[in-house]
Formats: sequence, structure tokens, C-alpha cells
Amino acid sequence: MEEDPVLTNLKILIIGESGVGKSSLLLRFTDDQFDPELAATIGVDFKVKVVNIDGNRVKLAIWDTAGQERFRTLTPSYYRGGQGAILVYDVTSRESFQKIEDWLNELETYSTNHDIKKILVGNKCDKEGERMVSREEGQKCARKHQMMFIESSAKTKEGVQTAFEELVEKIIQTPGLWETTRGGIRVATSDREGQGDGGCAGYCSVL
Repeated sequence: MEEDPVLTNLKILIIGESGVGKSSLLLRFTDDQFDPELAATIGVDFKVKVVNIDGNRVKLAIWDTAGQERFRTLTPSYYRGGQGAILVYDVTSRESFQKIEDWLNELETYSTNHDIKKILVGNKCDKEGERMVSREEGQKCARKHQMMFIESSAKTKEGVQTAFEELVEKIIQTPGLWETTRGGIRVATSDREGQGDGGCAGYCSVL
């Protein structure tokens, strides 16, 4: 029996401060590996993974960017065409959590999809004894910005698969995000213009 054809190609962005574990999350999701000595990303890393979501085969191009300031010149091309974004902070670093607002502003500035789906991920939740940011604070931030929310640990695998899958599921539920090129003709998404994203798929409630 032949495999079902790939439904669509999606571009997923992983953003956040340097050292929060973006590359570790990506490595865990794509290769099911964890390397405690993983070096900081230089510029942009890129991995591809085909997943099955709700019976659909979806090819993900996942872009992992360096959190350091000196690589910011890459920004516009990095964000272009992204349909989903994973915003990562480290639950043991309050500073990385406080910077999420800055990353959201950057996403809004450079994203070419006004309806891009977002999930906030509090990583390193295995370090409970060193926690500086509570789960409630993370949930509150996600609710404020109409994002989904989950805590994860690239080390123990907790939440990693779920974070990616929930984000992809949300994108698939928004055809205007991925049905953009059919025979070179852009499918009209005007009926969604200006509506924003009112639903949070049960992961957060919109105030």
C-alpha cells in the first residue's frame, strides 16, 4: 500500500532567547535525541520532518534561529512565509520569559502571514528546583497574547511532541494559512482579514 501523499508543506519557526533550549527541542522532536553539550546555533539551523496529524501527512520545515543579537540581520527572510511559531523561554530564567514580548513584537513586524499560529513553550520543566517562572505565569502570558501554552523538557521528552503537533493541528484547521498556492494562484483569504484568531483550541481562553 502506498503512503498517502503529503497534504502540504509548512514552515515552522522556533524563536526565543539564546540558551533556552530551542535547538534541543528541535533535535528531540526530529531525531528523538538529547545532547546536553549542544553548541549554540550559529545563524539558522533547519530540519525537515514528515508527521501525521489527524490522518494528514504534513511535511514540516522547522527553522531554528540563533537568539544572539549579532544574527538579527537574518530576521526578515527567516520569518517570511512562516505559518507557525514556537516561542520558547526557560522556566529557570525569568529574563528569557520577560523577553517573550520582544519576540512577539518581532514576529508581528516581520511575519508575512497575519494569521500565523503561535504556541508558548516553557522549556526545562525538569529543573523544578531551579524554577523562576511559574506555570500560571506562562499560561497568563499565553492567554494575553492568544497563544496556546505548554511546558516541556527536551531532556525528558515531556511536552515536546505535543507542542509541535498541537501547533500543526491548529494551522491545518486554518486553511487560509496553507492553501496559498494552487497553480500559482493565491487563494483569497479576505474573509479572515481583520478577524484575528478568536479560538484557542481549549489550550487557553481569550479574555
